[in-house]
Amino acid sequence: MGKHAFTFIGWTGQEVSRFELPWEGGAPALEAVRIEGPAVESDRVRYIKSARGSAPGDVTGVSVRDGVLKIEIVPLTTRADFSLVIGGRCFSRGEFILHTRTADDRFARLEEGRVLYRLYTPDAKGPRPLILFLHGGGNGGFEGERDNNKHIVTDFGPINFAENYPDVYVMAPMAVEVRRDMRFFHPNGRFAQSDSMNVPGFGWCREYLAQVCDIIRRMIAEGKVDGRRVYVTGMSMGGAGTIRALSVASDLFAASVPVCPTMTPETFSILKSIRRPVWVTSAYIDHTLYRHKYLVDAVMALRDSGNSNAHLTLFSPEELEKYDIAITPDLPYPRLFSENHASWVPTYSNEYGIMSWLLNQMKED
Repeated sequence: MGKHAFTFIGWTGQEVSRFELPWEGGAPALEAVRIEGPAVESDRVRYIKSARGSAPGDVTGVSVRDGVLKIEIVPLTTRADFSLVIGGRCFSRGEFILHTRTADDRFARLEEGRVLYRLYTPDAKGPRPLILFLHGGGNGGFEGERDNNKHIVTDFGPINFAENYPDVYVMAPMAVEVRRDMRFFHPNGRFAQSDSMNVPGFGWCREYLAQVCDIIRRMIAEGKVDGRRVYVTGMSMGGAGTIRALSVASDLFAASVPVCPTMTPETFSILKSIRRPVWVTSAYIDHTLYRHKYLVDAVMALRDSGNSNAHLTLFSPEELEKYDIAITPDLPYPRLFSENHASWVPTYSNEYGIMSWLLNQMKED
């Protein structure tokens, strides 16, 4: 038996809740087991500890059965490095095989042409609805380096859809991204020049989205997917991809939920002309400071033009804090704006009934 860590998808993405490893003898004392490393050495974790008495990484249970040591912890993000220390022994994160609930056994790894994707298939028979999920920037892969896993475990999204709506197909493709040195990336450059970030053939470009949509059309033709109930959602770069998909395949989707979508002249132009039901969400402000100005303008234009099923939600600080987003006091503005970007967590947690609304939309034409 190897060393294993069992995870689920929380607001930070993949989070560990339990370790299991071979063990001889009795269980070590609870106080002899601890987590060390950057994952627990942050001001956020220290604040939660002081405010609540326990924090991510705290050990809550230790037991041994049939030669297996089980260690339960307050869920801890895998975004940062950590080590598990047991007495005088230290086990690095890299020694553990990570198992992600639902992802390992219910999301098939598929590839068709250039489209690399994961697909959750419901047990229900007959044509079922489908949610197309488009991941955000930095969660894809580079040409020749796509592992068909990172994009579904990095952020709160497709795995949670499959667990909350097990009667619905969930399709999560992986985009090919451009290598960029993020030290020189300025998200608050001029809106008029923001389309310069689009590189033909990369990200959620029209060509790639068309191939993704062709796969869905095939599933409809095969009788697997209900063609009246196909939905698309995504965050950040994937929010922009969601908007672009409504231009690439305007006949395919019954409704959409673009979350904190990257706003450029292209996506702004598409968004304000959508005739399908759409619900846009974002934070009151996030790391692209002009984002919500163009979201408000676009949705107002939709409403003015007669699309009464166009909605916009900008989550308040209090609504984000409900999900432990941006809770550390006195955050510097760059970090505050960065954490606020996680507005997909309340969105996909069905705040304001957004996900219920999405799955209740039906295309009549």
